[in-house]
Amino acid sequence: MPLDVQIKSIMEQVAALGLPASHTVSAQEARANAKARPRAKGPEVFKVEDKAIPGPETQIPIRIYTPSGQGPFPVLVWFHGGGWVLGNVDGADGVARHLAIGSGCAVLSVNYRLS
Repeated sequence: MPLDVQIKSIMEQVAALGLPASHTVSAQEARANAKARPRAKGPEVFKVEDKAIPGPETQIPIRIYTPSGQGPFPVLVWFHGGGWVLGNVDGADGVARHLAIGSGCAVLSVNYRLS
């Protein structure tokens, strides 16, 4: 099966950056390299709100994506990838927007503390 054209393009863009593999550098370097990678913008959603919820030691930043339509909406809680070391809600913004549109759910994206 051939590789999807869009995925192939992204992989080529990432390779062109010449960044080392994340597992070969420090967590700080891996985070900086992850920020340098191209990210596709997601679709427009009805509303995006940055908020915080109480955590065990401090407030936990969250971002809520609300689709168009008549609420109330079911809620999908989204934890971005990154092995608990990389990523944040900004890097996962496009995915969260697609999830809100595609699922018809309000998406609560969690900006959890990284290792």
